[in-house]
Amino acid sequence: MTSPARQAPESASPATSTGGTHTLPPLPYPGSALEPVISEETLSFHHGKHHKTYVDTLNKLLAGTPFVNLALEEVILRTAGNEQHAAIFNNAAQAWNHAFYWHCLTPRGGDQVPAPLQAKIKSSFGDLAALKREFGKAAIEQFGSGWAWLVLDGSDLRVIKTSNGDDPLPKRLKPLLTIDVWEHAYYLDYQNRRADYVHAVLDKLINWEFAAGNLR
Repeated sequence: MTSPARQAPESASPATSTGGTHTLPPLPYPGSALEPVISEETLSFHHGKHHKTYVDTLNKLLAGTPFVNLALEEVILRTAGNEQHAAIFNNAAQAWNHAFYWHCLTPRGGDQVPAPLQAKIKSSFGDLAALKREFGKAAIEQFGSGWAWLVLDGSDLRVIKTSNGDDPLPKRLKPLLTIDVWEHAYYLDYQNRRADYVHAVLDKLINWEFAAGNLR
C-alpha cells in the first residue's frame, strides 16, 4: 500500500520535472570549475553518466504508476519505506540527492558563512570548526556508499549520514548541505583516500550561501 503523502521540507533543490518527465539539471558551474579538488573528468562521469542514469531510470520506472506526475520530492515521500516501490525510491532519491549536491559545491568555497547560518552553527556546534569536524567525521565514517548531511531539525542544526540513496526528506528533516561519499564521487581523483576528498571539499568547496538559503 502506498504511504500517505507527507509535506516535504522546503529546500533550494534544483531538481526539475516537466509534464511528468524528470530532467537532468545542468551543473551550476563549468565542468572544470571545481579543480583541483574535483576534476573535470570526475564531474563529467558523475553528472553526465551516474546522475543521468538515475534520472533516465526513474522516468522508465514511473511510467504507468500513480507517481508519474508528482514532483521529485513527493515521489520520494510516497515511496519511502515501501519495498514494492524500492527501485522508484532509490532512483528518485539519488536523482534528488545529486541535484542538491551540485549546489552544495562552489569554486568560491571557504569559511565565509552568512550571519543567519553562522548564528545557527554557533548555537548548535559552538563554532564552524566544530561543525566541520563533525560533518567530516560523518562523511568519512559512513560505511559503504552514502551521504553526510547538515540538516535543520526543528530550530537546531544536526549532522546525519544516510546509506545508499536514502536522504533526510522522509525523516522530516530539512537538508542544508550534503557531501556525496559514493566512490564514484571521488575515486578517479582520490582512489581510496575518502578522507582527503572530504577534507578538501569542506575546506575549499562548501557553498555556505546555498546552505544559508535553505534555512528559509
